Amino acid sequence: MTSTIVSTINVNGIRAAVKERSPENLGLLPWLKTTLADVVCLQETRADDEQLAEALAPALADGWHLASADPHIKGRNGVAVLSRQAITRVKIGPGVENGVDEFEAHGRYLEVDTGDLTVASVYVPTGEAETDRQLEKERFMAAVAARMADLRGKDRDAVLCGDWNIGHTELDIKAWKANQKKAGFLPSERQWLTDLLATGWVDVVRVLHADVAGPYSWWSWRGKAFDNDAGWRIDYQLANERLAKRVVSARVERAEAYALRWSDHAPVTVEYGAG
Repeated sequence: MTSTIVSTINVNGIRAAVKERSPENLGLLPWLKTTLADVVCLQETRADDEQLAEALAPALADGWHLASADPHIKGRNGVAVLSRQAITRVKIGPGVENGVDEFEAHGRYLEVDTGDLTVASVYVPTGEAETDRQLEKERFMAAVAARMADLRGKDRDAVLCGDWNIGHTELDIKAWKANQKKAGFLPSERQWLTDLLATGWVDVVRVLHADVAGPYSWWSWRGKAFDNDAGWRIDYQLANERLAKRVVSARVERAEAYALRWSDHAPVTVEYGAG
């Protein structure tokens, strides 16, 4: 594999990210023109395949290739992958259990092959402690873990990118003390991530930013969360061991000011060296 740069960003609505929140020369489309990324994973597009392609038409005209998984509920979820190289395989949904892929139509998991890389765009449900929404989140987490076990056994570079809606450790959320009983920082969710990492997957951003708070990738639109850097690190790139060994750099592309944000998340960008 040649040197590859992968970015992931929850756009919080593709149409808003390219228009409504984007002053002149800002927003997702200008970012795509200037980024050095070879692959970009998108989450929460809130658009069907046709709407997404329309919103991204200028980027597609520039040569980006697009694969997407639209949501079964209008205006919710939706994931996609943009690649500078051709996309040669597409898988929607994390996998089948008891003959059914519960999440195939949810627009939360999209896996593609591009060049020598397998990459997935993942959007884990937010959940809500002690409700059916949390049970659905846990079922999705289990399905993704099963798929990751399959990928771990393949002789390919692989990375799963996205909004995992889980802060793994106290370093990953500014207000961790106030959120210990809330979805996103529950002990069971954090343990699930710990167990994934124990099987050989690598949180490459944390490896390169060990023992520091953040770098956060999500800040509420409300109040002074962004200005005070009171955020959450919930956007991860989990790489298999063979790819993680080649990580060169990892950073969060935090906007310079609140007014320059085109999502409540920021791109998380990782460079993997040639192998």
